[in-house]
Amino acid sequence: MPKPPPAVMISPDEARVYLVGQLGLATGELPAGGEGIRALIRRLRCIQLDPLDVIGTNADLVALARVDGIARGDVYRHLFPGHAFEHFAKERCLLPAEAFPYYRERAAETPWWRVAERLRRLPERVIDEVLAEVEARGPVSARELTDHGAVQPLDWSGWKGTGRATAMALEVLWTRCQVVVCGRAPRGSGGRGGRDEKRYDVPRRALPQLDHEAGAPEDFARWALLDRVEAAGLLSRAGGAHWSALSGVRTSALPDELVREGILEEVEIAGSSRRFLAPRGFRGRVFPPVDDRLRILGPLDPLLWDRGLVKHVFGFEYVWEVYKPEAERRWGWYVCPLLHRGRLVGRIDARVEGDVLRVDKIFRERGVPLDDDALDEALRRHAAACGAARVRRPRRAKAR
Repeated sequence: MPKPPPAVMISPDEARVYLVGQLGLATGELPAGGEGIRALIRRLRCIQLDPLDVIGTNADLVALARVDGIARGDVYRHLFPGHAFEHFAKERCLLPAEAFPYYRERAAETPWWRVAERLRRLPERVIDEVLAEVEARGPVSARELTDHGAVQPLDWSGWKGTGRATAMALEVLWTRCQVVVCGRAPRGSGGRGGRDEKRYDVPRRALPQLDHEAGAPEDFARWALLDRVEAAGLLSRAGGAHWSALSGVRTSALPDELVREGILEEVEIAGSSRRFLAPRGFRGRVFPPVDDRLRILGPLDPLLWDRGLVKHVFGFEYVWEVYKPEAERRWGWYVCPLLHRGRLVGRIDARVEGDVLRVDKIFRERGVPLDDDALDEALRRHAAACGAARVRRPRRAKAR
């Protein structure tokens, strides 16, 4: 078997410019409003989900950094139903409707999600009855379905799963792609405790434009690897959260096969010992020049998936400290990086309280200017998107 071609060498600056352009952060090139959100999900391939809603959820922040004319919560309003579904990609994500046939054929499962363990705790008849009820009544939330009693919850790494048999049955059906999330309705007040309530339906109604009789046109692993490389821009061949549910694909022969076929390119970045996978012809891709807008990034923005890569090419150390004890936090609870003119220039710790966007802390990066006017404009935009009338911020930024 022939060896893969040699790796391409690029500089950290070349990697930085490429990543900013590839991930849609150079300029506002997408349409405004709902059309822009639908274009965004196709562009990024997946948007990672997180339930915390402090200045918007992570999905909100990903969209607000790239699409004009939208507000907090519009991601779900403009994608559900019909344009997206949720499943495991880079952790739990929003995915474009076009990806559903691949997931349906594979009924994707991550080992840590422990579907087999759920099936041991859950009578098969409950799963069948919940599916029949969703088929008859959907769209519907878990609490609107018939109560099938209690079940022993799963408990791992300190996280407690559901103790309701109906909700656990929905989790199994969702993983198998027999039902999909087709909407989210606000429940509670957001922030640390509020969660959106998922609404479920069967795929033929929730994703009506798809041919639900046809099979996926190619092997899931091959498609998923190419999709993940496009989504990451540069995908490290070393393990990490950026691989997530594709950890088995990473250690298979498939990455080398696709490099040999010329479908992917192997990349080295000067000064780093790691190797990366990039789309074929990535160096020839043309992106618009960066604009002057300062962008507030979500903590799980695609640009931040690989923290080691971010540190090497941007000189920016980012650790999301939301799960750290307060005494161990260096930056704060829900800290978001600031991107300006293609560089990560600082970070903010902020929250929405009533009609105020309150910025508790601003940190600037050493050696990188932080433009106060651009930051003020970004905060005004973000406040308006979150329904806040005022911004309160410290006038002096702390040094990193």
